[in-house]
Amino acid sequence: MKYIPIIGLEVHVQLKTDSKMFCSCRNVGDVAEPNTSICPVCTGQPGALPALNQKAIELGMRAGLALGCRIPDISVFDRKNYFYPDLPKGYQISQFHIPIAEQGFLLVNGKRIGITRAHLEEDAAKNIHSEETYVDFNRAGTPLLEIVSDPDIRSAQEAKIYLQELRAILRAVGASDADMEKGQMRCDANVSILEVDENNLPLTAELNQRVEIKNLNSFRSVEHAIVYEVTRQQDAYESGEGVRGSTRGWDDAKGKTFEQRLKETSADYRYFPEPDLPPQNLVSLREKLTNHLPELPAAKRQRLMDEYWFSPSDVAFFVANEWVEYAEHVMSELGAWLEASDMSGKSGGELIQEKKKRFAKLAGGWLTSKLAGLMAERNVKDISAHITPEDFAEFLHLIEAGEINSSNAQKLLVFMLDTGADPSHIMEEHNLGQSMNEGALIELVKTIIAQNPDQVAQVRAGKFGVLKWFVGTIMKSTEGKANPTQAEEIVKKEIGL
Repeated sequence: MKYIPIIGLEVHVQLKTDSKMFCSCRNVGDVAEPNTSICPVCTGQPGALPALNQKAIELGMRAGLALGCRIPDISVFDRKNYFYPDLPKGYQISQFHIPIAEQGFLLVNGKRIGITRAHLEEDAAKNIHSEETYVDFNRAGTPLLEIVSDPDIRSAQEAKIYLQELRAILRAVGASDADMEKGQMRCDANVSILEVDENNLPLTAELNQRVEIKNLNSFRSVEHAIVYEVTRQQDAYESGEGVRGSTRGWDDAKGKTFEQRLKETSADYRYFPEPDLPPQNLVSLREKLTNHLPELPAAKRQRLMDEYWFSPSDVAFFVANEWVEYAEHVMSELGAWLEASDMSGKSGGELIQEKKKRFAKLAGGWLTSKLAGLMAERNVKDISAHITPEDFAEFLHLIEAGEINSSNAQKLLVFMLDTGADPSHIMEEHNLGQSMNEGALIELVKTIIAQNPDQVAQVRAGKFGVLKWFVGTIMKSTEGKANPTQAEEIVKKEIGL
């Protein structure tokens, strides 16, 4: 039998507010000592009344607009009734009947993934298990935005990309830092499978039971948990056992899901309107925010490709890692240098454009590969604090002009990251440039040719790849001081090509 996955994601995002959702306690997350940011409201004391955080309304609406959602004229809060040890009131203030945003979408590799709704709610407290179970109420009342997708996702990889794009959008509008490792973004994955024919058309109109995998806290966990669950469900149907609707956890160490409880429905939560919070009129704020959204990630990636000729993979890296401003500054510096260069004449403009394209490729490679790797090794977070965009542009100019080879450029970049000094000064101080004079280089080439007659014969016989061996030998002998292009030309001349 052939199956396709039917996947929908419910993403809980901690909003970037100073205070909690319904009280004035500081929104400290998990960084403060347990139970140091609490009050009668967020600990559910009798008689305590909620007061709505208007910043949370604004951030939730920003996220909804960025996801193309419809924002209603009014929004109301409801009580969601259930008991957990970390839910102090015995209910959660959430939105059910009229959420703050609905009917939006997110594009994943050109495919439209529907957004069913996005609603505001408060977070629960946090259970801490050791020999006994303790409850830290600092997290209780933290503002959350729950973003629910349509069941449009068809693979674990697509789910991961969806989450990465969602995180980029949330960061772009300032709604949340959405760091999964810090618990600022958590994901529940709803997974079922559907039997289809060879054309991927459903063989039945009835959907199979879905399983919800709770509290996935990394992109890797989401991807692996969905892959495992799809396989588990396929095996269950093919064996005749079948799948029952349930809530499951994910054991990252064992790489498998495990059943926690049977699946609840909305009726189990006994929703009713929250009596202590009036309906919120969203009209004026909606009008204000609609025309003031920042540039969103998809538009930003396209602009970087159009304006600077960066590759799709480079711009994806810049946007995901918030390096856009730095990359733009680097390219602006290089562009200003090119415009000031003497490239007059009929083809001057075309030459500048070609050089800009070469610089884009050079900058993309050195930023996303070499520099990013060095920063990860040294646990450096802020590029600008160590290497200014101006210095990095000068570094690329030295490479493009042939004043330093790739091997020594990597050494130079390490010095730049560690010291913050400008590249020209470092290159001179550590003698890293390609400074060997032509006469000395010719004599060295003659010596190497004389010492390697077999390789000379191979080149003369048409094995021109051996030329690279000569160049490598020269570069090693000169500790990178020779210019490889110049060295190859001299080798060819001395061999008689």
